[in-house]
Amino acid sequence: MLAQQRQAAILDRVRAAGGVRVSELAAEYGVSDMTIRRDLESLADRGLLAKVHGGATTVSPGSTHEPGFAAKSVRQRTEKAAMATRAAAMVSPGDAIALSAGTTTAGLAQRLVDVPDLTVVTNSIPVADVFYRAGRPDQTVILTGGTRTPSDALVGPVAVAAIGSLHLDMLFLGVHGMSERTGYTTPNLMEADVNRALVDAAERLVVLADHTKWGTVGISSIVPLHRADVVITDDELDESARAILSEQVRELVVVSGS
Repeated sequence: MLAQQRQAAILDRVRAAGGVRVSELAAEYGVSDMTIRRDLESLADRGLLAKVHGGATTVSPGSTHEPGFAAKSVRQRTEKAAMATRAAAMVSPGDAIALSAGTTTAGLAQRLVDVPDLTVVTNSIPVADVFYRAGRPDQTVILTGGTRTPSDALVGPVAVAAIGSLHLDMLFLGVHGMSERTGYTTPNLMEADVNRALVDAAERLVVLADHTKWGTVGISSIVPLHRADVVITDDELDESARAILSEQVRELVVVSGS
């Protein structure tokens, strides 16, 4: 197969699946990893895909693009469910925790509705709604005020002020993206302010980020990678990314997404 034919086939794969791995393509086309990397570099130079650690993904729509909650809720469902289950095991009765906005944290909320004497602070309307519908009388849920974003988060100075005087045991933070250079990021400047306030209010930071978040960069950094005490991700995250995270955070937890 000629390089041009192989690159066209690779591009079709990326568009269909959303992403590809160098190792898988090399095995499929019977060429070296270096050859595939050159193919990906050529396609990336033409703006047809985005190179990431260990492979490539579809071109990012931009660092300020923020998908709605409903759109994000259908992505990586299996991985997010496994991550939420693992995170729920970290919570004990009587804890005071925070859950940031996001579909993974909304899944975590569903797994915490039966934990007694739990205090939950959140800037997420869907997260608060999960606890409200459960109606457990010994749980206290504090929903910050603020301006609503496309992802159903409440942001802005009102939300930041509401969080400023709180002292929490743990924050479960969902992120738009993460990388070695930019840390954990979001496409919304005001949401970054709220997330930093939550980080400052919590004794421990637990980041929930599936493998697709690696190499994705939003316009605003929240905190560097090393600020997380725990990162929970899924087993599709490539080895180079795992190595970087293992060096930066106290504990990297990898769950099976299958």
